[in-house]
Amino acid sequence: MKVAVFSTKSYDRKFLEAANRRHGHDMVFFEPHLTDETTALASGFEALCVFVNDKLTSDVLKSLKEQGTKLVALRCAGFNNVDLIAASELGMTVVRVPAYSPEAVAEHTAALILSVNRKLHRAYSRVREGNFSLEGLLGFNLHNKTVGIIGTGQIGFAFAKIVTGFGCRVLAHDPYPNPECESIGVVYTEPASLFEESDIISLHCPLTPETRHFIDSEAIKKMKTGVMLVNTSRGAVIDTKAVIHALKSGKIGALAIDVYEEEGDLFFEDLSNEVIQDDVFARLLTFPNVLITGHQAFFTQEALQSIAETTLSNFTVYEQGGPCVNIITADRIKV
Repeated sequence: MKVAVFSTKSYDRKFLEAANRRHGHDMVFFEPHLTDETTALASGFEALCVFVNDKLTSDVLKSLKEQGTKLVALRCAGFNNVDLIAASELGMTVVRVPAYSPEAVAEHTAALILSVNRKLHRAYSRVREGNFSLEGLLGFNLHNKTVGIIGTGQIGFAFAKIVTGFGCRVLAHDPYPNPECESIGVVYTEPASLFEESDIISLHCPLTPETRHFIDSEAIKKMKTGVMLVNTSRGAVIDTKAVIHALKSGKIGALAIDVYEEEGDLFFEDLSNEVIQDDVFARLLTFPNVLITGHQAFFTQEALQSIAETTLSNFTVYEQGGPCVNIITADRIKV
């Protein structure tokens, strides 16, 4: 198949080309995101490969359809950036990578918790400046703390195994309880109880209309004072302005995020020589108890190999007319 690959970085090309050696698709790589302004780049391509910050709105999909695109392949698990209803109406097939390396994201989540709790990022900077004072670096034991997990798919389960290993009590909420989680002692409960009892709350759910701003001012009111909030799912699962207010009041004691609501204009780019125009994000950077990474939780060799192989396999299965288990539609969403 002739495939246009958008939002390409050097590492994307490396792993996709390696996986393509046994599939033989004709891939053309583009650095820009797919938006209203860049749809012309996709002209004549039957298939597209896109990432989290590519915007496949109804208008974009209509333009792509008119240009001959039939297949859209997400090289990620999330699908909130695609108008699935419009895709269905246009007769376009959308596929994704539902699971690449749950451990990659789960391990990064644990790293964020350990780092923001024990102030490793601040200690690193201090020591490099010859400052060995421990003032301001006090943390707490994870052992015997209660961790609340929102979303217990493969990533949530992988994270649950990690924190149970630390000796944590684990609560969870998910519309579809995972028997594997229950088998290791995870207790399912309603959101209100999870908010009230958890010392750490970690988000591992997809972004859907139901989960958009799941963590808002009302949810935060129910939480323990000093709670740690961690998000490695999708940025808009939390209401950032409400979280900033809670950080200022001390209701939220620490925030660790790998995703952000408006990350499309920030993440995956080098903006070190520019003034960041996002005032909300800039405000987050002022807090000493906030740790932010730039959507790198997935970024391991194993994950990129798996993403590339599944993506190329999706193209091959579609081209050969076979049933693809990774199709995602508006009426059939497998989380």
